[in-house]
Amino acid sequence: MKLAPTIRTYIENHIRERGYKLQQFSDVTGVNVGTLSAILKGSRPLAMNQLDQITSGMGLEKGYFYEMYSVECFVESAPHWRRLEPFLYRCAELNKLGCIKKVVYQVTDDRSYISELFEMAENWYSKEMNEAALILYECVAAGEKYQHSERLALCQYRIFLLHKTMSKFDNLAAAVQLEPYIEKLDEEIQLDAVKDLANVYNTIHHWDKVYELAEELERKVDFQLELQSRRRKNRKRTAFYPIFTYKAYANLLKASVCEACKQYEKALEYTDVYVTVIEISNPTEEEQELIERFKGWAEGNRYLYHLMNGNHEVIEPYLNYLDANPHEILIAFVNIVQAANQHSLDIDSVLDRFEPYIKQFNTDMHLKGTYNMQMLNHRYIRFYYELGKYRLNQQRYATGIDTLLMSLELSSSSNDDLMSIKSIDLYGKFRMYVTNQQDEQYTRLIEGLSSQNFGIRIKSV
Repeated sequence: MKLAPTIRTYIENHIRERGYKLQQFSDVTGVNVGTLSAILKGSRPLAMNQLDQITSGMGLEKGYFYEMYSVECFVESAPHWRRLEPFLYRCAELNKLGCIKKVVYQVTDDRSYISELFEMAENWYSKEMNEAALILYECVAAGEKYQHSERLALCQYRIFLLHKTMSKFDNLAAAVQLEPYIEKLDEEIQLDAVKDLANVYNTIHHWDKVYELAEELERKVDFQLELQSRRRKNRKRTAFYPIFTYKAYANLLKASVCEACKQYEKALEYTDVYVTVIEISNPTEEEQELIERFKGWAEGNRYLYHLMNGNHEVIEPYLNYLDANPHEILIAFVNIVQAANQHSLDIDSVLDRFEPYIKQFNTDMHLKGTYNMQMLNHRYIRFYYELGKYRLNQQRYATGIDTLLMSLELSSSSNDDLMSIKSIDLYGKFRMYVTNQQDEQYTRLIEGLSSQNFGIRIKSV
């Protein structure tokens, strides 16, 4: 049986092929000649920095030997953390995720490394080395699955945050996985976890669950605010935001649920609540920034709720608000066009006024990866659906169908089945007006949905 070559074999072959003396190779790599001799004889282990120096001296790419190194040093022999730690860091820096997986799944059999791996994962998470961090969190969670510890709960929360994708089904599964661990988290971090759960359910339109989590969030905030009044002032905050803002956000969530249920008067009441909540004395710079953000949301949402309730006189001040707050234009126009369809309004002049911003949607709409991007993508889907419907109702069939197909393409790519169904249904009502080219595009999109088990997913809902 032929033995697999070792790193030492590669080095020896390189020295022989180049005709180097050991001193010459030492000069090229910068590794002490005595150290090189001991490494080649097998009497001294090869350290990470020496491996990198030798790799560079041989003219090979960074990390060339990492796969072999992981097997020789950490799989076939018992690893020591002093050697393992720098190796994992270098793998993370070079995105050698396969090496990380191979090693950490090997060493998590030894629970003595769990604490170090968790601390490393937290460090990588803070540096946004997310893919590498996720591997460690999953390994730690697997090693701690019977411990019911706060560390396990925090791993599950981080996994939830890092697993969120463009697929609502993936995000729902991640949310269900996280929920049993919420109460094991640090009490302030629970506020972030509940908020993030509510946001996921918001994107999949599970309104009863959003409202339930908003109520839970408000209860937890009230408890924390009561504790805060008794604690020392210099205690470090573990929640991401100032505590009072979570109470404001809970009421913002309730208002969004009422909006979705077309209970606009009730939505206005919750808006008044969160505006009252943010009225605090002597705010810090951070708090003042968040207060201004909530005030901005409240102003825009009040215009929105009045508009959706049939008060068309707010359109002009709403547009003036958008001029001053262009980052709100996308979500505002979803609702403006929806209101136009609902109340048979002519908003051509409004669309013309904001045409440069609307054209920009076309370049930004194909988003991937994170939960915030998923929310934005859903808004693009809704905007193009409502705009297509508006143009079709105005008998501008060519542009209306093109716009509707944009909505269908986006909903197909992000597995948004509800919006796919709505787009397909509306397309069917106006199919007599489509061109052959449009029908070919529609057919391709439908075939794409079929290949994604669209029908199976619908039956399972």
